[in-house]
Amino acid sequence: MTTSVPYESVFPLSRRGDVLPEEAVRLREKHPVAKVRTMTGDDAWLVSSYALARQVLEDDRFSLKDTANPGVPRQYALTIPPEVVDNMGRINSAGLRNAVMKTLSPRADPELGGWLEAEAHRLIDRLVAQGAPADLRDGFAEPYSAALHCRLLGIPADDWRRLTSGIDLAFVTSPEPFEGSTPNWYKDLGYLLDRLNADPAPTDGLLGRFVELRRSPDVSDRVDDDLLATVALSLFGAGTVSTSAFLLHAVIALLQRPELADRLRSEPTVIAPAVEELLRYNLSIGDALPRLATADVQLGEVLVRAGELVLVLIEGANHDPEVFPEPERIDFDRASNPHLAFGAGRHFCPASALGRTHAEIALQALVERLPELRPALPIEQLAWRPGFIKRLPERLPVLW
Repeated sequence: MTTSVPYESVFPLSRRGDVLPEEAVRLREKHPVAKVRTMTGDDAWLVSSYALARQVLEDDRFSLKDTANPGVPRQYALTIPPEVVDNMGRINSAGLRNAVMKTLSPRADPELGGWLEAEAHRLIDRLVAQGAPADLRDGFAEPYSAALHCRLLGIPADDWRRLTSGIDLAFVTSPEPFEGSTPNWYKDLGYLLDRLNADPAPTDGLLGRFVELRRSPDVSDRVDDDLLATVALSLFGAGTVSTSAFLLHAVIALLQRPELADRLRSEPTVIAPAVEELLRYNLSIGDALPRLATADVQLGEVLVRAGELVLVLIEGANHDPEVFPEPERIDFDRASNPHLAFGAGRHFCPASALGRTHAEIALQALVERLPELRPALPIEQLAWRPGFIKRLPERLPVLW
């Protein structure tokens, strides 16, 4: 890496999720492609402006897959077993891709919207019965998101806690590999292998589709059970933690601005643009999106060399005033909102429509059922989880 460029920051930035890190603004204004040092001690380029972030995400010369290669600079230690990384690289079966994409489409399940609404109200009923104060993370956001992903996979809803407990280890960000990561992965993988091979065979959700795929006469679509279970486990982990983390951030934003919650309650039709704006504003992504340059690429004033690590700071891009006027203000009437919360390019999140549906139904239920919802302690007193792939409050105590 070019030695004449000074280090601008140590990455990751602040873990606090209710305030945009000052470094994000400073770097975007002064060094939109900044040299940083990651927690593993590796060099990387941190990209914080919208235009350059979009360039990286849409340019195939910046590879996501290659960030798992041995010997490359890392954002943090690779805690997934190497053979699992190899497995994920083999997801090239058309049948496998189709099964995943169909699972992630709300249109594939006509009853999903009604089910999500009923689940949201069931959890709110339980909170009300138990009384305030209550932890909205443990009592609503996490079980709501996990229940959705149990349904998507076709596994018993009562099993959600055993899989979410694995997330607490699976998505730790660490300077070095740690002993518990591999047995944690294989424990949950074993559970999904058992479900996949249960008697009777699963018929619902992704596992049901995988059973049908295994019966396919098309040799090109033959995939082994370890790969199928790996895909299912990865979908559950990434989906559950992403949707629940965003939901918590959205609620925190509304708790701090009760007039916005009032508007959602009085104008239910504004929920879709409101979720888009909350997606733009939220800081749940936490760590930047990593890409490895596979060729020399000019990025702003910096020539990124092949083999160098590039980190896309979504919070910097989504608060760029060049694209989002008054980015610090949550504006449900924002005329244009091309945020990057779901990424861009080849790796645009395939569950974006599902994520929007999940959030719209949950937030509408909360503002309607709990009109006096408010934090049980000052927001600045929330404890934010360190060393985790998402910015996540350990608890979100609320009153109503």
